[in-house]
Amino acid sequence: MLRLAMLSFWHVHAGGYARQAQQHPDTTLTAAWDEEPDRGRAEAEKLGIPFHDDLHELLARDDVDGVIIDTPTNIHPEVIGAAARAGKHIFTEKVLALTVRECNEILAEVDKAGVTLMLSLPRLYDGYTQAVTEVLEAGHLGDLAVVRTRLSHGGAVGEGWLPAHFYDPEQCGGGALIDLGCHPMYLARLFLGRLPESVSASYGHVTGRAVEDNAVATLRYPDGALAVVEAGFATTYSPFSIEIHGTLGSLLYGTPEDRLLVRSPGHDDGKSWVELPIPERQPSAFEQWVTHIGNGSKPTANVEIGLDLTRLMEAANHSVAIDAPVRIDSIGD
Repeated sequence: MLRLAMLSFWHVHAGGYARQAQQHPDTTLTAAWDEEPDRGRAEAEKLGIPFHDDLHELLARDDVDGVIIDTPTNIHPEVIGAAARAGKHIFTEKVLALTVRECNEILAEVDKAGVTLMLSLPRLYDGYTQAVTEVLEAGHLGDLAVVRTRLSHGGAVGEGWLPAHFYDPEQCGGGALIDLGCHPMYLARLFLGRLPESVSASYGHVTGRAVEDNAVATLRYPDGALAVVEAGFATTYSPFSIEIHGTLGSLLYGTPEDRLLVRSPGHDDGKSWVELPIPERQPSAFEQWVTHIGNGSKPTANVEIGLDLTRLMEAANHSVAIDAPVRIDSIGD
């Protein structure tokens, strides 16, 4: 039985991870800590586990094998580093850190400690992602010209349902793009198979928050391919969608139904749009983390995409700051 502790309930997904830990047959929750003690104490009471005011006191417990980290993103380096040095396995919400430099510092601590780190990048493991990847690997679309990925919700519209701290620039490092836009960003990176040459981003403030609630990032590749990544907190009914267009064919998903459509010479000779089956999703990131710990293996691909994700987000934020495209090789290690 893997004994886990919750480190913060700041993120909106913290409750879901706590439930996964309690429901998984091979894990149990044994303790909690929060940078806001009143919140953490209340959540720990709901879960029926002891609360610690002091992080290092919790990390010194012998009955904690791993931690689920849902702190504000800006303190990830401090908290993840402390967990690694204490020899605890780590599951954390995206992004890993706000800068590539901080990510590398975290990864150095993790490697030195020999613990297993995994990021919650859930859409990597969804069935549609597997199906899209199979089409691309088969070469049905030819050379890719455009990848467009979009994810948005109405969490900032009206009274909104996002907590107020999700609009804190210091804690979050940004708004819609770095929070929700992480998912379409890492999918664009996955589908094109590599980092772009440059990133250009534009942010909008539809609801007047301190961080953007409307965002677009354009990734430019040296072979002429482009990726357009869109995210927002201010569009209530915008569907999650994927469009991929190449020299031989095109693929559509979620426009708006959860159907995967492809038109290419490899599907009905390109005469019509063909609907492809969507396989079952792979085990969740949390389930895979538990399996890796049990097997003594490492989720290398997950961490590599997580590092690329921070590099892309750092480039996007810098692009907005200087109002110009940013070369990806200028984002330092």
